[in-house]
Amino acid sequence: MNEKHIGRTAPLKGLQAFEAVGRCGSVNAAALELKVSPGAISQQIRKIESFLGVTLLERNGRTVELTQWGRLYHQEISKGFEQFAVAEQVLERARNENALVLSALSSVVNKWIGRRIFDWQALHPNAHVRIVGRDKEPRMGFDDIDFRISYGSDVLQHEHYTELFRDWVVPACSPALIKGKAPSAAQLLQYPLLHVEWERHFTPYPSWLEFAATTGAALEETAAGLSFTLSSSAIDAAVNKRGVVLAQMSMIADELEAQTLVIPIDIRIPLRESYFLAWDRAALEKPHGRQFRDWLLTISRQQALMSAPTSTF
Repeated sequence: MNEKHIGRTAPLKGLQAFEAVGRCGSVNAAALELKVSPGAISQQIRKIESFLGVTLLERNGRTVELTQWGRLYHQEISKGFEQFAVAEQVLERARNENALVLSALSSVVNKWIGRRIFDWQALHPNAHVRIVGRDKEPRMGFDDIDFRISYGSDVLQHEHYTELFRDWVVPACSPALIKGKAPSAAQLLQYPLLHVEWERHFTPYPSWLEFAATTGAALEETAAGLSFTLSSSAIDAAVNKRGVVLAQMSMIADELEAQTLVIPIDIRIPLRESYFLAWDRAALEKPHGRQFRDWLLTISRQQALMSAPTSTF
């Protein structure tokens, strides 16, 4: 290294770019990971090479390989980036030491538990709860998650769990869309239809074809309309007067109260599976852990009653 650099460190962005290239195996892959252009990666690495006074990459057309100096340098700086990751994990564990961390599917966070959690906070103002919206199931005991709201058979990968409730869907739309009318089931199917199509590893979401079959109305199998993978996105589109959605009852309580959504015809279809609550056993030893689990079970029993048709209970 040049003497003028003694006591100084290489630019962090350049180090990050070089570490990613060495780990990912190419400039393009590193650029994709860091969300920058390949040109930006190359520019940062040239700055590092200029700083160090050595060549780190052998460039052969579109391919690159680490030089002898590059391999040695990458081996050492990788230790530092690994330590960064360890530091983040230590910080995350410290943040979660006394907090109760609840993970749930994104739509469940946005439209159900993220709204109901304020009731818990009112009962337990000194309790600290973090809510994490993620669709991938966490690994209890490894991912710093205490509780998880899962849907269907996904819960089977957890050791401790119990059923919460089975939700139902119902037609819902903006009152401006139907303009005070009370459409029949057949008439409702003439409005723009919003579809919910969950990811394939879930059991299928109730469809407008099922609604038509339930009501005896006619609907083409290839009915037009927009499809959403998130229930919450379809509900938001309905609020914005974009069409009629088969909305989960648990997710539209606030919209119904605010009258940004109405139920034009109260015909409900159950989801194929239930929501479940899973937990890490150590979570029950945290302050408020058992009370939080019991509260989730209580509001779920209430939701089961509110979601289902009156005749079901």
